[in-house]
Amino acid sequence: MPKALIIGGGVAGPAVALFLKKAGWDARIFEARPAPDTSGGLFLNVATNGLAVLETLGLRARLVSDGHLSPNMEMWSGRGRRLGRVPNGPSGEPERGSVVVRREWVNEVLRDAAEDAGIPTVWGARLERVEERDEASIAHFADGSSARGDVLIGCDGVGSVVRRWIDPQAPEPAYSGILSVGGFARLPGLEPTPLTQHMVFGARGFFGYLVREDGTVYWFANPTRAEMDRDELRAVPSAAWLAELREIHSDDPYPVPQILDAAEGEIGAYGIYDLAHVPHWHRGRAVAVGDAVHATSPSAGQGASLALEDAATLARCLRDEPDHERAFAQYERTRRPRAEEVVRYARAISKRKSTTSSKIAIALRDLMLPLFLRGAMTDSRNDHLYNHTVPWDDPAVPNDR
Repeated sequence: MPKALIIGGGVAGPAVALFLKKAGWDARIFEARPAPDTSGGLFLNVATNGLAVLETLGLRARLVSDGHLSPNMEMWSGRGRRLGRVPNGPSGEPERGSVVVRREWVNEVLRDAAEDAGIPTVWGARLERVEERDEASIAHFADGSSARGDVLIGCDGVGSVVRRWIDPQAPEPAYSGILSVGGFARLPGLEPTPLTQHMVFGARGFFGYLVREDGTVYWFANPTRAEMDRDELRAVPSAAWLAELREIHSDDPYPVPQILDAAEGEIGAYGIYDLAHVPHWHRGRAVAVGDAVHATSPSAGQGASLALEDAATLARCLRDEPDHERAFAQYERTRRPRAEEVVRYARAISKRKSTTSSKIAIALRDLMLPLFLRGAMTDSRNDHLYNHTVPWDDPAVPNDR
């Protein structure tokens, strides 16, 4: 039985392990975190296409059970004027819309499924380097341990060690100029927002929120800031983030300032990066998936779903092509065009969120957005984002290759 070393236990890692298990592989996950954190992280969008992958694994129902179904996004100006509505899923099919869930809930659902399938996870395994020797891939970890497998799969995110080993000349992730800062709140009197997220193009920043049936508010803001590394962001106290955001959004309409005043618990802050083009996705016995090779801004709500698509596609290729290098090449040919298109699309959306101090520019944006959004509500131009499927039962490799 061939063996896969999977680096990263977030979304892509357990998903590719589960698919490889279905394909008859022995898979083992190595995660840098010392232990799971069931209360950590913020939240993310799992789009219709990502839910379809989870359906193949039999996990969709459990994931959605603790999610906020969000087939609609309501857009507002900084003066409280409704700009329009856009679908967060296939146009005209709200029943197939996307879902917003806690990030760690996604991890927990996949992690539990991997454990139930007998797939081991090694915690506290921070990858330092990759080596290939004697027809094997060897992962060396910071604690001095190592592991050996037939292939090594990098699901280790935007700062991927595996990507840098595959392609030492690959570009570094590009910083968008904005942060994602968010958390949770409870605001008495604020009604739930079933099937909907609200997005506010504020006077000095972009703000999004939804309200669950139990009254919990999920909120995020996208302040413009100079680049800060992860440690610098973590060092900023939650009170300081809230003070900054309250100033930025002080003139925005209800309930934006009130949500910030009612914020509870720790505030998460992350730089928004993307990778528009990584020249090489595989080398020898190593291959990378998800954010490791096509990190995308969360503005399109497709990051987790693209990673799930990658996981299913790569496992199909390894199932159907005995030669790992040919399987990797087929995976890259299949996935690259779609992934890079989504990265470009998300980057364009992020630019619309960028703050401007020009009142004329803000007025022009608020004038033009309703026209754009009116078309987007009925236009099917983005349906290809949501309707993409990975047919697990079909062969991944053409018979006439």
